[in-house]
Amino acid sequence: MQTVLISGGGIAGPVLAHWLRHHGFAPTVVERAPGLRAGGQAVDIRGTALEVVGRMGLLERASSVRTRMRGMSVLDADGQEVHRSTESTFSSGRLDSEDIELLREDLVRMVHEHTRTDVEYLFGDSITALDEDDSGVRVGFAHGPSRTFDLVVGADGLHSTVRRLAFGPEEGFSHHLGSYLSVFGAENFLGLEDWQMWLRDADTGFGIMPVRDNTELRIAFGFESGPLAVDPRDGDALRRLVVERLGSMRWEGDRLARAARKAPDFYCDAMAQIRMDQWSRGRVTLLGDAGYCPSPLSGQGTSLALVGAHVLADCLAQDLGDHRAAYARYEERMRPFVTVNQALATENPGGPASEESVEYAKNAISLSS
Repeated sequence: MQTVLISGGGIAGPVLAHWLRHHGFAPTVVERAPGLRAGGQAVDIRGTALEVVGRMGLLERASSVRTRMRGMSVLDADGQEVHRSTESTFSSGRLDSEDIELLREDLVRMVHEHTRTDVEYLFGDSITALDEDDSGVRVGFAHGPSRTFDLVVGADGLHSTVRRLAFGPEEGFSHHLGSYLSVFGAENFLGLEDWQMWLRDADTGFGIMPVRDNTELRIAFGFESGPLAVDPRDGDALRRLVVERLGSMRWEGDRLARAARKAPDFYCDAMAQIRMDQWSRGRVTLLGDAGYCPSPLSGQGTSLALVGAHVLADCLAQDLGDHRAAYARYEERMRPFVTVNQALATENPGGPASEESVEYAKNAISLSS
């Protein structure tokens, strides 16, 4: 039984672990955080990704916790409504679509619960070294003892440690898209009821949606900026920057700034894409954002992670014992799908891609091998 170490306990890693276990592999997932990460924005499961979730037996459960928006308002900088829609929202697209929008933390939790009984999870640890030879990859950990695995998969996000160790510095692969995004939770101080609000003020803007039966808000705040000289893991510095920018906004700036200052689930990072000529090197390969992050601007990061996990596991199962052939097949099948989905992020700068483009991109691959 081949052993596979997967770095990253978010969505891509545990979904891959499920399918590897299904095909007879022995997966281990290592996650830097001490437990499941809470918070985060609403994410979308679209097109072919819905089929992946259905094959896992999770489609009904995912549907049961989907967001239930009635529509949205678009506001000017002073908070005056300039447009409203009861047919679609910027976060999920058409409200009558079969696609599913749900909170990231809900999807993470259900996938973990679905896999925890037959997948080894190592929380609170991270990879520090990869030493490959003909027999496998000797992996060094920050806290636990070194172990050897047949294969290693980096599903550890935009700032992937596995990618850095196997391929080199992030600067060679990350392409900044001209903005940053912050996401955090707050009490529903606006009294929203299944209704989103979106506002643009010069080079800043935000989207606000109620969650948890309208008891909480999820706030997604974006601002235009070139690459900042801030460590992406320095949450305190990023929080100070976001609080300052929110405080300068005319409508609800003070309350939003206070919410960002105290939010326990505060997140902020650059809007960037990862573009690589090759996702695999030796026994190591990359999955999801680590290898082909499309950025949240595409709305397809979760779907790429779900589909990529299924395809990678399928390829490894077909070419059992020959990781080179499996990785080559994985890239051949996934790269066209990645390309059209990454293009969604840049099709309409400052706004969403067209419905036609999204419809094509979300279905631009078949799970059939």
